[in-house]
Amino acid sequence: MGIAQERVDRLRARLEAALDPAALDIIDHTEAHGHDPQANGAGHYLIRVVSQRFDGVSVIGRHRLVYDAVAAMMPAEVHALSIKAQTPTEAGVA
Repeated sequence: MGIAQERVDRLRARLEAALDPAALDIIDHTEAHGHDPQANGAGHYLIRVVSQRFDGVSVIGRHRLVYDAVAAMMPAEVHALSIKAQTPTEAGVA
């Protein structure tokens, strides 16, 4: 397993522990930003997360919950996140 997959696995573990998601997709977009995803530099990630924890929480609040969950990985391992955070009802999985 390479560095890129290890980072995705750590992101997944932290998000699962903090948000108990009904659905979670993490896409490494590091290479699209001109960086080698296998290098030791910080990565760029697209995160789509569906969680009941977002119910009644503003978009900014949802993003804060995601950032709080992965804070220990920033900025050394995670440079940027693109986040789509939804409740199960919003995502159509309720």
